[in-house]
Amino acid sequence: MPEDVKVTSTRALADTLRVLVVDDEPSIVDAVATCLRYEGFQVEEATTGRAALAKAQDSPPDLIVLDVMLPDLDGIEVTRRLRADGIHTPILFLTAKDSVEDRVAGLTVGGDDYVTKPFALAEIVARTRAILRRTDRKERNGAQLRFSDLLLDEETHEVWRGDNPILLTATEFSLLRFFMINPRRVLSKSQILDHVWHYDFGGNANVVETYISYLRKKLDSHGPPLIQTVRLVGYALREPA
Repeated sequence: MPEDVKVTSTRALADTLRVLVVDDEPSIVDAVATCLRYEGFQVEEATTGRAALAKAQDSPPDLIVLDVMLPDLDGIEVTRRLRADGIHTPILFLTAKDSVEDRVAGLTVGGDDYVTKPFALAEIVARTRAILRRTDRKERNGAQLRFSDLLLDEETHEVWRGDNPILLTATEFSLLRFFMINPRRVLSKSQILDHVWHYDFGGNANVVETYISYLRKKLDSHGPPLIQTVRLVGYALREPA
């Protein structure tokens, strides 16, 4: 059960944004939904994976807060089906499992972040705001960023390496963008966490390593490695040797 905490309102940030909250425990759905409504979000609710899938397919929300352990379709399968349908709505997983394998499984299918149960409502709000900040189309200025044979279009949310389109999740896109506005500069894990995940309350630096690995795999499949590890310091986007 979430902890009963007071959360500072951020209605201006949440204006018109829609969130779908999914959990098979009605008390959790009610607590999270009530908290997010207080913050100014428009909230829909679902207690099964199939109901969540139908709602998201009918009218994709701006964010889905999604329990992993659902009785019919689990959260991983819901995410997999949404991504297969071309729906790239950011997903914040709620999970009772805290192993690295379980967290990586959720991120691999296209999740953007996760919160482990029991959680504080303040953490749900903080992570919701962080995900929406980095995926908010209103913040894009339409610029195109170029580095080596990479092209990132902020308006269309497209990435190309040479003639090859590269399909990225919202978080992978934000991570690559941070590298491309800081070319050749060595970026520490804490800098990446602060600027990509916007964690102002402390975050798990392991998520940086996980997403660096995902991004490398997609970029390196179309050319020489571009993201280099600088041992004990961080990572840098550099031209291939």
